[in-house]
Amino acid sequence: MGEHKANMITLFPVDEGRKRVLGIMAAILASLHMQTADDLFGGPQGSPRSDKLIAASVQWAEKIMEKIDNAFR
Repeated sequence: MGEHKANMITLFPVDEGRKRVLGIMAAILASLHMQTADDLFGGPQGSPRSDKLIAASVQWAEKIMEKIDNAFR
């Protein structure tokens, strides 16, 4: 449980437009690190590697959006 807790991020309420932007950014970031079509599209259950890549990509997308927000406040 400790390892999973350390990897969790705090989520704040997000409007639908912002969610779409974060989703697109995360998808682009994740796809850059996926090597095969199976990685990209996954099987019925997906894979631990794909799940980790997606989670990391969402975190990076949120960090990028945070930096953008801070630059334009």
